[in-house]
Amino acid sequence: MDLVFLFFFVLFFCTAMRNHSAVREFVLLGLSTNPYVWPILFAVFLLVYLLTLVGNSLMLLVIAADSHLHTPMYFFLRQLSFLDLCHSSVTAPKMLENLLSEDKTILVESCLVQAFFVFATGGTEACLLAAMAYDRYIAISSPLLYSQVMSNQLCVGLVWISWGLAFVDALLNILLAVGLDFCEDQTIPHFSCELSSLFPLSCSDTSTNFILLLCSSVMHFFGTLVMIVCSYARIVSTVLRVNSTTGRSKAFSTCVSHLTTVILFYGSGFISYLLPSSGSPVEMVFSLQYSLITPMLNPLIYSLKNKEVKAAVRRTIRKHL
Repeated sequence: MDLVFLFFFVLFFCTAMRNHSAVREFVLLGLSTNPYVWPILFAVFLLVYLLTLVGNSLMLLVIAADSHLHTPMYFFLRQLSFLDLCHSSVTAPKMLENLLSEDKTILVESCLVQAFFVFATGGTEACLLAAMAYDRYIAISSPLLYSQVMSNQLCVGLVWISWGLAFVDALLNILLAVGLDFCEDQTIPHFSCELSSLFPLSCSDTSTNFILLLCSSVMHFFGTLVMIVCSYARIVSTVLRVNSTTGRSKAFSTCVSHLTTVILFYGSGFISYLLPSSGSPVEMVFSLQYSLITPMLNPLIYSLKNKEVKAAVRRTIRKHL
């Protein structure tokens, strides 16, 4: 309910602030200008979106239903699944709608709202991945104190801080963006609205907006990446002191899923946000990976090689049969 309230608040605010602008709509060019390709793309990305919804919903259900997974690690994983549902749902429905429609316009206010939630959910996920890296460090370096250090209070606090920092950061960027005047060129060479793709369309001076966006990116993406690298440097240092080869292998195996998610998220995220918005095929591929593919893959990454999740799925199925 809080997210729904926030959505309408941001929409109302953007509408109120945009009354002075002559430009009322943008045109999202989407993934392709070839109408014969649109039905194929629609079928492919509808499947991707449905797999994202089903996979992450199942992760939420299994973690909530199985008491064996009520640990800090799976608490964060549950938050990640919820975030992936939100992040993909911000862009996928509009993209799918445009693939079936000749009219690919989006209201300026709706575009700003979408840009807000893309930025907010992406920033939250970056902070959450940093918290998950810290969780893995405590689990490996201090296993006997793990439950005491990673208390429920600390875990909840880290999640709230992640959401709070990201939403405040996104709100500051949007507050500055709603004052921009847009020129006659209303075409966005993208399938979704992001702040970096709106700046080239503005007749106003966007240097302040760009500096704020750059600072936000440095704080949320580079800042959290530094924290993740520091956590893993300590993990490697701790694991190398383990004499047993089996022990080292087991310790590293608990980090594989998280590392894979980090590489997918930050690799595509950096390129999507730091490269100028041009609508090139390479940029589009990385944006798709960041917005849709990674949220679809995360449930698979965390379940295929995770014996605890597999066992929990079997227990949940038996329980409901």
